[in-house]
Amino acid sequence: MTGLFISFEGVDGVGKTTQVERLRAYLEAQGRTVVVTREPGGTALGRAIRQMLLHGVDGGAADIAPRTEALLFAADRAQHVAETIRPALERGEVVITDRYLDSSLAYQAGGRELTLREIKDLSLWATNNLLPARTYLLDMDPALSHSRLQHAEDRMESAGDDFQSRTRQAFLDLAAAEPTRFRVIDASQRIEQVWAAIEADVETLLKELA
Repeated sequence: MTGLFISFEGVDGVGKTTQVERLRAYLEAQGRTVVVTREPGGTALGRAIRQMLLHGVDGGAADIAPRTEALLFAADRAQHVAETIRPALERGEVVITDRYLDSSLAYQAGGRELTLREIKDLSLWATNNLLPARTYLLDMDPALSHSRLQHAEDRMESAGDDFQSRTRQAFLDLAAAEPTRFRVIDASQRIEQVWAAIEADVETLLKELA
């Protein structure tokens, strides 16, 4: 693979979408081909899975068992990698995804009842061990980030303060365990400050890859 794979992580409302679009514009201005995608829902199959996971089944809330939830996320990720991410990387393009494997580790292993190893093994199997070259964790107190949300809360967003706090800590623990891949950025700063930190790191990353 000759492309570059970047992911953005963090609890809801931290500004991932804004920074993804800034990074896309920055890279495209350098003449690079960029694919922006997301999880869940980065493919047609993924969008159907996303609807079930975040909004329930047949328009109503669904009591999804933890193992079922893990398998649905893994199925979405397997299709996402096979259909979108890996082909783009093989073409030498830059892939930026809003959420990837680490969201499953944080939300399902950190916030629910499955172990980190169970979720990680499942996701690595689903993706044939594909990990991003860089993961930007936009970190913020969930109480503050959720006040920024401008839409009705989905199933994950409405899981409660304790769940969100455990998830945030799980993200931070993941970053501490893989300091080479992760960059943790204080998302409570102004948008321009957050972007400046990302831009500086991307410049260094591109030089290293070159």
